[in-house]
Amino acid sequence: MTAIPMEGTTVYVSFSAEVNAHTTESLIAAMANCAMQGAAEVHLLLSTPGGSVMNGMNLYNVLRSFPFKLVTHNVGNVDSIGNVVFLAADTRYACAHSTFMFHGVQSRRPQGNNRLGAKDLRERLRSVDADEKRMGSIIEERSNLTHKQVLALFREAQTRDAAYAVSSGIVHQVRDVQIPAGSPVISLVFQR
Repeated sequence: MTAIPMEGTTVYVSFSAEVNAHTTESLIAAMANCAMQGAAEVHLLLSTPGGSVMNGMNLYNVLRSFPFKLVTHNVGNVDSIGNVVFLAADTRYACAHSTFMFHGVQSRRPQGNNRLGAKDLRERLRSVDADEKRMGSIIEERSNLTHKQVLALFREAQTRDAAYAVSSGIVHQVRDVQIPAGSPVISLVFQR
């Protein structure tokens, strides 16, 4: 495979997948490669059904650390923890027909015949509350939404359109992605 020249360029990275350990590591590796090769700006074309809060928080924090200018584009659906990942960029766009879905954190069901006692249930609830608090604080910091509005989105499991995203400061503008001819494009492909 031929190396893509990136020094001082704008690079486009397409990520359309669930947020899990494998996809997170792949995206971080692609972004690290952009940083190591001197990309000036990276546009993350994002569509995700969400996934793991732990992996999404990891992505958010690592994406914020790179030396290039990061721009995110919602190119389909940005759901659940995907909203936190999307908000990592200082410049954010959404295609006209894209959506953002918010809901509260859910705990996985126990495997097999495992039973949960009061201690286990309290521990799970504390974990869910902590994850919602982390996600909510990022959404509040990086948008115009208030704490009360974020809690309502989590409680009501709301799907919102691009116009709502602009009015709430989630995105700066509704616009289609425009990739100039000859621009480096990295498409992350995952087995389903």
